[in-house]
Amino acid sequence: MPAALRKALGGGEKSDTFAKAMVLKGKAFRDVPGRKTSQVELLGKSYFIKQHFGVGWSEIIKNIISLKKPILGAMTEVDAIHKVTSLGIATTQVVAYGQRGCNPANIQSFLLTEDLGDITSLEELCVTWKENPPDARYKRHLVIAVAKLARNIHEHGVNHRDFYLCHLCLHNKASNLQLYLIDLHRALIHEKPSNKANMKDIAALYFSAMDTVLAAKDYLRFKRYYQPQDEQFWQQVAHRAKALNAKFNSKKFQKKLQSERDRLKP
Repeated sequence: MPAALRKALGGGEKSDTFAKAMVLKGKAFRDVPGRKTSQVELLGKSYFIKQHFGVGWSEIIKNIISLKKPILGAMTEVDAIHKVTSLGIATTQVVAYGQRGCNPANIQSFLLTEDLGDITSLEELCVTWKENPPDARYKRHLVIAVAKLARNIHEHGVNHRDFYLCHLCLHNKASNLQLYLIDLHRALIHEKPSNKANMKDIAALYFSAMDTVLAAKDYLRFKRYYQPQDEQFWQQVAHRAKALNAKFNSKKFQKKLQSERDRLKP
């Protein structure tokens, strides 16, 4: 962590800085058991901090039973940010991070990143398209950019695992089309590309685009600029996307979402 920020947190020793970072408060954007994301201001500049408080053994066991790698803390995102950046993909930049503890269930960690500023997620952007259809050329370029980004991470063994439109953003003041890939806290990096994991990412993206005004030709264009896949792959994508849509619209899931929203209320 830069010395100036360490001083702003009131810490001299690393342990003091870590403790201060773990209780740092700001505008909460996500607050779920074991993890909190907040926007904070330090030295007059805006940052985002993700604080991980330990996942607990029940979460670890649940993941192992499901044959999933447990996400224990902030280091998963730190590694993913470095990897994605090395691929030439824009994302949030690491300012500082820390981790404490040996017990996998109780590891505490944090990640402080730069605020990207004036950005709009593709989810927010696409909502406006129903009332104000986008320029056809602009939409074509955007679809191609998303397809190329997906191809880039997948060919290099990176899977976002929350690959929704809300995690793809555009900078509103950029002179050209600049995509940012954000919220990499669940991302996994494989030694070799995983076709199954890639399918799950694309299904998540397809699900999140279901309520947009994308036409059949837009989906065909995405397929063209993404990596070559057989028809079975795209059938699996469609099947999983429909399942995600059904889950999202279920009463149980909507109740969970409302509970998370209530936790963010002042």
